[in-house]
Parts: sequence; structure tokens; C-alpha cells
Amino acid sequence: MGFRLLSALFAAALSGTAAMAQISVVATTGMIADAVAEIGGEHVEVRALMGPGVDPHAYRQTRSDIVAMTRADLVLWHGLYLEAQMEEFFHDLAEGRNVVAVAETALGRDQLLSHDDYEDRFDPHVWMDPTIWDDVVVEIRDALVEVDPENADHFNAATESYLAELQELAAYGQQVLATVPLDQRVLLTAHDAFNYFGAAHGFEVMGIQGISTESEAGLSRIAELVELLVDRNIRAVFVESSVSDRSIRALIEGAEAAGHHVAIGGELFSDAMGPAGTYEGTYLGMIDHNVTVIARALGGTPPDHGMRGNLSEGM
Repeated sequence: MGFRLLSALFAAALSGTAAMAQISVVATTGMIADAVAEIGGEHVEVRALMGPGVDPHAYRQTRSDIVAMTRADLVLWHGLYLEAQMEEFFHDLAEGRNVVAVAETALGRDQLLSHDDYEDRFDPHVWMDPTIWDDVVVEIRDALVEVDPENADHFNAATESYLAELQELAAYGQQVLATVPLDQRVLLTAHDAFNYFGAAHGFEVMGIQGISTESEAGLSRIAELVELLVDRNIRAVFVESSVSDRSIRALIEGAEAAGHHVAIGGELFSDAMGPAGTYEGTYLGMIDHNVTVIARALGGTPPDHGMRGNLSEGM
């Protein structure tokens, strides 16, 4: 075999290796990991620490998590005290590594909501409004470009495409939720994860627990909300996929004892997305599901299967 042919084969092998090389990314939440996958495509290998049904407020890193993060090219966490049990660990991990708190870095104070029960901190549930989440998506893109500048053109183009989808999602939410009667625009859930949703769509939002699921709902809080349900003739409340439904069921029983029937309007995705491999297991599907379920339960008229007809049967 000639020298030139050998050289060509060797160069091709090197080129193929470079083309297949991926940067390894570890993300805390499914929402962040989904954005990484959308932007990075074949150029990234991403792992989410917190899967469907996992509560980020209470999550603690495992040994395998620590190994994965120390070996990763890039670690992305949300910040804003969402991963409350891991915050100190992330600050330590950032010494000499590519570690970014994407929401905390991307968003200004004017975009964030404070809360009476959350002194000196902001509500972290910013993904509930796609028009805010899009800034976090841009921050995720910038973090990928920083680690892998050779693929910046791909990351930029993919981000523009994804941002267009987020605009479509936001428009769908505005259109569908506008069909809910004004007197029924009250969203009562297990914990206070929907304040950004409420601000975006003109809904009054109430959680039995506070912003963090670590807070407990007392009997006085249940009694207060039962009285509200009865007085305002609210017919539906919602459970969450990542939070126990115990408090919601206590609320329903209290309303029944007061002679007022309240139904469970559906299960919402609050701190985690739906099952992996499903449409609801993506950020677009998660928000599409929430908007569609809320609108239907509170008297609105959403399409049967959501924004693009992709929602699962029974959703």
C-alpha cells in the first residue's frame, strides 16, 4: 500500500474520530437536559440527574452523580435555590470546572418573582413561562459554545430554531387559556410552582405548600383553602407529578365535608417533565400538556390533543 494512500486513510480516520467526538454534559433537571439535546444534537451526550417524578427541591447527589459530574466537560444546574440540597456542592465543583447555574446567570432581577415565604430569594420555577425560559436556553447555548467553539454555528442555528418553537408554544398558551372564563382563572396545586404561569396568563395561583416542597401545609392552611374553594365555587384542583397528592386529597375531603364537590382537574408537570421517550417528556410537551389540561378542567376549549395534536391519549 502506497505512502499517500496510507496517509489519506490515516487522515480520514482522524477526521472521522473528530466528527464523532461529543462533549459530555450533565444537567440537573430534565428541562435543562432537553434544551441541551435540542441545541447540541449529535455533538453532545447529555445526562439528566433528575428524571420524571423527581423533586429537585429535595434531591441530593448520589455517588454515581458525583462521578458523572467530575468527568463531564460541562455541568449545568438551574440555580435560584431550586437544587437546595446541592447548592454548596455545585459551588465547590465549580473550582476549575465548567459549571454554570443557567437560570441564575441568564435572568435579571426584573424577570424574577419574589415570594412572601421565600425571604431574600426568588421563585425558581421560571420554565413555566416560555418567554422567560428562552433566555435560559440562550445561556445554555452560550455554555455549549464556550466548551465547544468549533460547533458554534450548529449550536446557534439549532438555538434559533428552538426559540421559534418556544414562541409558538407561548402563543398557544395565550390563545387557549384566554378561553377559560374569567371567574374560573384560579389555579390551585400542591405547591407554589406556577407563579410565572399565572403572571403570564392572568391566573390567580395558589399552592398548598410554599415554593419549596420542603415546607409543610398545616391544618389552618387547608381550612383556609377549603373556605376559598367553597366561597368562589372553584370546581377543580390539580395534582403534580413530582409532589405527593396527600395535601390535595385532604383539601378535596375538606370541601366535600363542607358540601362542595371539587374534582382533580388533572396531573400537571411542575418540577419534572413527563416519562422519557414521550412527547410529555420534552419541555414543549410538558408545557403543552399543562396548558391544555388546565384550560380543559377550568372550562376552556383547548384542542383535544394540544398544540400540534401530539399529546397522549387521556391527557
